[in-house]
Amino acid sequence: MRHRCGTYDGDGGDARAQDDGLMTGPAIVVFAPGAGAGSASAWMIAWRERLAPLGAVETLDYPYRLAGRKAPDKLPVLIAAHRRALADARARHPAATTTLLVGKSMGGRVGCHVALEEPVDAVVCLGYPLRGTSGALRDEVLLALRTPILFVQGTRDPLCPLDALAAVRERMAAPSRLLIVQGGNHSLEVPRGRVTRAAGRAAPQAPAPPDAQAVSDARVQQAIAAFVADATTGRVGGAGDPK
Repeated sequence: MRHRCGTYDGDGGDARAQDDGLMTGPAIVVFAPGAGAGSASAWMIAWRERLAPLGAVETLDYPYRLAGRKAPDKLPVLIAAHRRALADARARHPAATTTLLVGKSMGGRVGCHVALEEPVDAVVCLGYPLRGTSGALRDEVLLALRTPILFVQGTRDPLCPLDALAAVRERMAAPSRLLIVQGGNHSLEVPRGRVTRAAGRAAPQAPAPPDAQAVSDARVQQAIAAFVADATTGRVGGAGDPK
């Protein structure tokens, strides 16, 4: 089945879910970290705050991180831990009607696997690790997915070449959108001078604005909010979806 998409240019372990406050919106946001850092990293804390307008944001740490190990657990363990964190979040917020899975790198990929087994409204991947360390594409879960998904990808991300992602999205059944972060790396970090206030397009010769990263992050934040609003009302992949 051809995907519906839009592009914006430019053994089971337990996880510790951390409740980051009372619900401030209609959603539960389960926010998972990447392989290299836990939920207490500066990057995760900053993005937890940016996601807060969507609802109750809960972060989690996978078993290997809780045990002080560096190597990630096997995929079934990661999935089981992520599902437990999701169940805990739902138990703490029984009135919530919307569930979102957001993840950085590995956390986004594991979230996609969870979405195959749990009813959730949308998935947001902040730097999807499409290529593994061997160079092989990790696209099986994306092809099996049916939940609306937003990819946020930097143009300098070696783990997710945009042409490879485009080819995968052509084969996906799930409605998908792509936000391209010009100059962004795997952590969506942009070099100084790559982003302008006006359009967010490459401007290598322009004087470096002091808030280039803030401009880029705000653009991502706005795109996530728009995607979630559309995903929860069935508008992702519709006639008005951005191409």
